[in-house]
Amino acid sequence: MSKHNANKVQSGSNKPSWLQRHIPASMTKRWDRWLTRRLPPQKHITLSHRSIFILPSGFGLFWMGLIVLLYLFGTNYQNNLVIGLSLLLASVFHTCIIYSYKNLAGLSFNAVNPPIAYAGDDSPFPIMLTGHSRNKHSDTSHQQICLQFSHQRHVRLKHMEQQSVAAVPFEHPKRGHLNPGRIKVSSNFPLGLCRAWSYVDLDIHHMIFAKPEASDIVLSSQVSDSDSQYEHGKLRPGVDDYKGLRAYVPGESLKQVAWKQWAQDKGMLSKEFAEPEGLPVWLSLAQTSGKDLEQQLSRLAWQVDKLSQTQQIFGLLLGNTVINQHTGEAHRIACQTAIATYQAYGSINPDFTPSSANIDAEAT
Repeated sequence: MSKHNANKVQSGSNKPSWLQRHIPASMTKRWDRWLTRRLPPQKHITLSHRSIFILPSGFGLFWMGLIVLLYLFGTNYQNNLVIGLSLLLASVFHTCIIYSYKNLAGLSFNAVNPPIAYAGDDSPFPIMLTGHSRNKHSDTSHQQICLQFSHQRHVRLKHMEQQSVAAVPFEHPKRGHLNPGRIKVSSNFPLGLCRAWSYVDLDIHHMIFAKPEASDIVLSSQVSDSDSQYEHGKLRPGVDDYKGLRAYVPGESLKQVAWKQWAQDKGMLSKEFAEPEGLPVWLSLAQTSGKDLEQQLSRLAWQVDKLSQTQQIFGLLLGNTVINQHTGEAHRIACQTAIATYQAYGSINPDFTPSSANIDAEAT
């Protein structure tokens, strides 16, 4: 199976059309409920006659008017040539309806894990499109496929064969859990006389992290001395905590070899262990400066990324949420997730210290 990249042409406008702005909200809700019953959210969706809608485009309505006009002129003046021309145009229109349906029928959609996204930045959602394969017609392909989230810019696949990946854009998401909703799949192929479309809900859920903002790193610990704050929470070689894998160095003890990875033909790798140096340190929302809560969270998110880059062990105090001291990518994701989903239900106690915290949340 061959994979082909999508040729993309994005529109410059993401505003609802004048028709959408004049549709009553009650009618929109009824339409959404009907779509949910007819096209429920699924991880894998294949378009069929049940999920494809076809209507004449603006050019198609003009075409139909021309057919009626030619037929009336032909019958009025008893001109068989004009009547035959009107019937020919009608047959072309009918053929376009069939090909508009065939252009979407059989398309399968699967959501691909999107990359890490931050609030305010454009977040593309990769979608895997798989076309129907036919033994007798191997040259059959889907063309001019347009994908678009509601009120967002669209992406167009000019030509695809068996498999393509399209990055559907979503502009300026807010931090927290994001469900972008349904993807409108549409096409005016082949002549633009008919518009075929469908609504695909792949049940996409993604975490949008707070946008990092550079700031001074303020770390606190249970001791008050004149030592540098960066001396706490450092890692040094040890035997306590598993840190990761590294390339095997000839002469090392065979007890350190990761035999499981060696059996999987991943080469000779050694297990690396570490232990914390000094007392653990904490990041706290209460000690992070900012003009408002969103700026505090943005600065806290930047501090989490910065400390994770230096492999420093730290914990996070976020309101009533406490994440124990740890390091690594999983710990960074856990902290960023807590920051992204944080909601201020009450005032922050500036006197809240690690010694008084009820630590029952582990980083996953």
